Amino acid sequence: MFGFFRKLTLTFGAEGERLAAKYLKKKGYTILEQNYRSPLGEIDIIATCQNKLIFVEVKRRSSARFGKGYEAVTRRKQQQIIKTANHYLKYHNFNLLCQFDIISIDGDEITHIERAFNTH
Repeated sequence: MFGFFRKLTLTFGAEGERLAAKYLKKKGYTILEQNYRSPLGEIDIIATCQNKLIFVEVKRRSSARFGKGYEAVTRRKQQQIIKTANHYLKYHNFNLLCQFDIISIDGDEITHIERAFNTH
């Protein structure tokens, strides 16, 4: 029974990441990676735009009834994303400024928070 709900949650999240990638492409972003995984964690989308390397965390909720998706990106989650981004940079040669964004999909509403957090 719990496996069924986990599968639904994963499918719901994957669809959110697909919607976020489509949204970013329309805004002129080039998607380099989706679901980048390292021993340190996962980054939903890695993209470039305007000479920046952008690491994007995607949060999707069926509604904002229990808060917005971006509210779930805690300081701890931010630190994990930063560590994973550093791992990515260690193995990929980019000479670009880095940026951390959040895309929150709450029902039919998409909120893109650019420069949502930094490495400090």
